[in-house]
Amino acid sequence: MKKAQAGDTVKVHYKGTLADGQLFDSSAGRDPLAFQLGSGQVIKGFDDGVAGMEIGDKKTINIPFGEAYGPVNEELLINFDRSQIPSDIPLEEGITLNMHQEGNGQVVPVVIKEVADEYVVLDANHPLAGKDLTFELELVGIE
Repeated sequence: MKKAQAGDTVKVHYKGTLADGQLFDSSAGRDPLAFQLGSGQVIKGFDDGVAGMEIGDKKTINIPFGEAYGPVNEELLINFDRSQIPSDIPLEEGITLNMHQEGNGQVVPVVIKEVADEYVVLDANHPLAGKDLTFELELVGIE
């Protein structure tokens, strides 16, 4: 049987959980995830975990944050003057807002980490930064 290798387009069903068992993503009820192995389309640990699998193989992989979305970058925690935020925007911890980057205008999702009288702390890190991930994988196709 053919083993998945760099350059192959693979199709994978997956379930992703955090260390505490909390589900953060799954392909259940959807088409399998299709990507080119070794191309950088998925995080390194996921890519490495699929390499060498054969169609029908199932396995669980643990990906440390360094091979996933990296550590939390303190420079991406932004103290934002509360007076600069329009009053119609709800300011509650955990809510995701969209900011526009200076220069290129690209939209960046940020999560409200803290709300104080004078400022709001916004977190522009990936939501899974600093977290170890576990994936249950099933390889369902190789092209």
